[in-house]
Amino acid sequence: MPVEPLSQEEIRDRLAELPGWSLDGDRLTRSWRLGSHFAATAMVIHIAQVQEELDHHSDLTLGYDTVSLSVHTHSVGGAVTEKDFELARRVDALAPGHGAH
Repeated sequence: MPVEPLSQEEIRDRLAELPGWSLDGDRLTRSWRLGSHFAATAMVIHIAQVQEELDHHSDLTLGYDTVSLSVHTHSVGGAVTEKDFELARRVDALAPGHGAH
């Protein structure tokens, strides 16, 4: 089944279910603060594992005690798709286990 870009209304509706996430241009974005650099690094590795499982990769930034994610779907010209929201949901589910807020 081909991946299709979501409409602005669909994106807005899905974002309402994901507190902390926002649309920045053509990308879904979110940042988290963690208790230490080690905790942030562990979260990055965990996100990378999820990205491999989904075969859907994002821009992932590690700061001293922060992690930022920016995602869109390259195969549809950089639009936001359901694949992006699936990644966002999966990352949201793992974040509390790393102490992210």
